[in-house]
Amino acid sequence: MPRSVSGVEMRKRQAAHIEAPAQAPGQPRPNTCCLCWCGCCKCLWNEDRIERSQTCKMDPIEAGDEQHPSLDEVLSWARSFELLLRSLEGREVFQEFLRSEYSEDNLLFWLACDELKKETNPAVVEEKARIIYEDYVSILSPKEVSLDSRVREGINQSLSEPSNLMYEEAQLQIYTLMHRDSFPRFLNSSVYRDLLANRRRTCLDT
Repeated sequence: MPRSVSGVEMRKRQAAHIEAPAQAPGQPRPNTCCLCWCGCCKCLWNEDRIERSQTCKMDPIEAGDEQHPSLDEVLSWARSFELLLRSLEGREVFQEFLRSEYSEDNLLFWLACDELKKETNPAVVEEKARIIYEDYVSILSPKEVSLDSRVREGINQSLSEPSNLMYEEAQLQIYTLMHRDSFPRFLNSSVYRDLLANRRRTCLDT
């Protein structure tokens, strides 16, 4: 005679054979992954993958690894405004000074134009050109930079067909303004002089 099965064991066997709700033919199961047959959105493997992905995007450079300019580099800034702008640390120090004079937007505009020059994707060029105009050229912007009427007119005409070089003349005008006006004051400011003195003390201590 076949072996009898208790009611409890029968329920266990029935539960073990319960399948997930049937999918419509040809319809993909949403939010599935190779380790999650049920396709639930709370898959632990999926959460672990997302967490690892977010961790990988973290900046590997810690605050303690910040690099400081050498004495030679700081001295080179006084000899050349171009060298100052080419240096990441130089731009940061110069921006700190400009912020104290409420003219930081000149440097930000110059940097934005420089980034635009590197773009080749027409869609990206159009978007960045529009943002630059709204942020630094429009008379309605609180960050408007000082440009003469001729340069402004040229920019307005270029807006219909923006290019990565449409702000080149305006960028040169702001560069000249910073070079002739802000740069000499920067070299005589406490921001630059204190940094220079600090670098010299560091050299003497080593």
